[in-house]
Parts: sequence; C-alpha cells; structure tokens
Amino acid sequence: MSDVEMIKRGFADDHRGSVEFYNDLDLSDYKRFYIVNNPSKGTVRAWHGHKKEGKLLKVIKGSFLVGVVEIDNWESPDQNLKPESFEMNAESDILFIPSGYANGAMSLSDESTVMYFSTSNLEESLDDDFRFDSKYWDIWTEKGGVLFE
Repeated sequence: MSDVEMIKRGFADDHRGSVEFYNDLDLSDYKRFYIVNNPSKGTVRAWHGHKKEGKLLKVIKGSFLVGVVEIDNWESPDQNLKPESFEMNAESDILFIPSGYANGAMSLSDESTVMYFSTSNLEESLDDDFRFDSKYWDIWTEKGGVLFE
C-alpha cells in the first residue's frame, strides 16, 4: 500500500468571502516552498524524485494530472512500475508525497499553478536529486500531454 495520501481541505464561506484551511497539517518538517506555473495546457514536468525529501503539493489555479511512483532502484527503476495518478484543481486537498517517490505533473488547463512544500532545503534537495525522462512512465499522452520537459 502506498504512503501517498491526501490531506483534507476545510472550507467555509459567508457574505465576506471564503476561507480554505488545513488544520490537521503539521508544517514543522517543511523547510521551503516554491510555486510552478505552466502557461499552456498539456505541459508536462516529470519525473523528479528524492530518496530523502518529502513534498506537499497544492494546486493554486487551474488543474493538473499529478503522477507519483515509488522508486524500486534509483539507478535503473523498473519501467513497469505503475504510477498513481491524481486529477487535482484548486479545490482539491493537499497531496503528500513521501520520500522514496518520483513525481510529475501535467497542466490540464492553461495558466495552471501548483505550490510545493519541501522537507529539504535547496542544498539538501540538490544532493538528493534524481531525474527520469518525462515519458519513462507515460501517464501523460492519453490525457493530452504535448509539451514535455
């Protein structure tokens, strides 16, 4: 069973507007965050993994297909591994991606934005950085992936 999990979103609204919250989320292990914008539908950024680093993923705007796969061999992962996939938008919960996984995302709409929180600072992350071809596990093409990175 996968250690990947969704962290439930809370939401309230009234005549003043709305509040989105994650009261059960403990951010004490996270050291930095970054925001990625894909201007075009079908843009794929994949596959990027870490042995030690965990991540949180929150869609801010638009929608994404997010893929996560637990890596069996960091030097030569099995191409027959089956990634889990999640269609997410700004109303989705937060996705927790534990260490030991590679992940990728494809924008399902123009001008899509996603925010990542990382358990590693930049130096730690760069020392624990594994990248695989964007089509190594191709969950993208059937969903309209056209721009690969």
